[in-house]
Amino acid sequence: MSERGNFGTKIGVILATAGSSVGLGNIWRFPYMTGQDGGAAFIIVYFVCVLILGIPGMVAEFVVGRHSAANAARAYYNLGGRKWSLLGYGGAITSMIIFGFYSVVAGWCLQYLFASTMGQLNGDAAYVQHYFKEFSADPVKPLFWTVAFIIMTHLVVVKGVRKGIERASNILMPTLFILLLIIVVASCMLPGTRNGVEFLFKPDFSKVTRSVFLDALGQAFFSLSLGTACLCTYASYFNRQTNLVKSAVQIAGIDTLVAILAGLMIFPAAFSVGVSPDSGPSLIFITLPAVFQQAFAGMPLLGYIIGVLFYGLLVLAALTSTISMHEIGTALFYEELHISRSKGAWIETIVCIVIGVFCSLSCGAVDITVFGKSFLDFCDFITSDILLPLGAFFTCVFVGWYVPKNVVKDQITNWGTIPSRIYGIWLFVIRFICPICIGSVFLHQLGII
Repeated sequence: MSERGNFGTKIGVILATAGSSVGLGNIWRFPYMTGQDGGAAFIIVYFVCVLILGIPGMVAEFVVGRHSAANAARAYYNLGGRKWSLLGYGGAITSMIIFGFYSVVAGWCLQYLFASTMGQLNGDAAYVQHYFKEFSADPVKPLFWTVAFIIMTHLVVVKGVRKGIERASNILMPTLFILLLIIVVASCMLPGTRNGVEFLFKPDFSKVTRSVFLDALGQAFFSLSLGTACLCTYASYFNRQTNLVKSAVQIAGIDTLVAILAGLMIFPAAFSVGVSPDSGPSLIFITLPAVFQQAFAGMPLLGYIIGVLFYGLLVLAALTSTISMHEIGTALFYEELHISRSKGAWIETIVCIVIGVFCSLSCGAVDITVFGKSFLDFCDFITSDILLPLGAFFTCVFVGWYVPKNVVKDQITNWGTIPSRIYGIWLFVIRFICPICIGSVFLHQLGII
């Protein structure tokens, strides 16, 4: 079995773990949910939800991971025995399913990066919509890009924690920020963008309803990777000097900043050409290509560059997330089966390719349905609406009520070297507030409340 690695620098810890959270959920899901739920008011509620649910939940998973310094299943086993190890196994299975269907969407981003580079997305909204339908229903092209993306992720993870994950994160995350800022500046310089900026930063609290609050709570929950065992796995590579609470605040801050910048990238351009901000999930593959062309019609070269940079940004954001998803299973396989990291990574890669193939084909090429949903939509439903909330809920119960208090306090205070003023507040939140919030999200996702 390969020797276990760890992160080498503080910035490596932050960038790698933030990369696990920053993904298509920030660049794609956050803007369209903001558009559907009223703009600035949704953002403020989202920020409050990150403080209430996100940061305490992250710290809880960090406690489990760093204490055991093992893969997710072994980490929960070390603290709670065989029955609690199911949380770690469940997180690993959940991450594999997510990785499989997430890679299909990431593959679409790769195709759009290629198409935009080759100038194949020039046309009105109807043309772009036809292009997307034709491409997603093709039996070969989406498969090719899905597998290519999974292999890209594999090539990073197989190199290990420092030489693979940390080194890639130190390159990918700054590059992602630079690309994001370039597109934000270009978008905000367009004529008529004031309404788009006001939409993001001028709240109308009359639009805040119970549904908006639960949507914001759910977005905070999913954006920060709670419930996938990702944070637990990454924390197992933290050293004894890592401040868990401070790291969680910094990671949540980066994640939120990227989401807001994504809104600044999209909405000013959309308002500039009169496109509705609530275009939904079709935003990045149908609406935005036409928006960029129309917004930069007088500067075609700039429009071409922005389009290429945008899809390059999406690919980078997806890659930072899939690296962490891959590592969850890789660590579990090679540590529990006592094989090399390379063999563990290949098992994870092959399993995820199989899931990705079925998800890709179900988008139009082949009729693969489960309970009336396409296989991809079913994988999304079973993970997002059921497995993730359950994993996060029982993690809070486990850390708040089952793990010995001295273990939890030692982890949060770094064995008494950090003041413990917030420990009591955090413990109350993780015992009572987080389970209630997660339970509400769970019932909301199922349409019960």
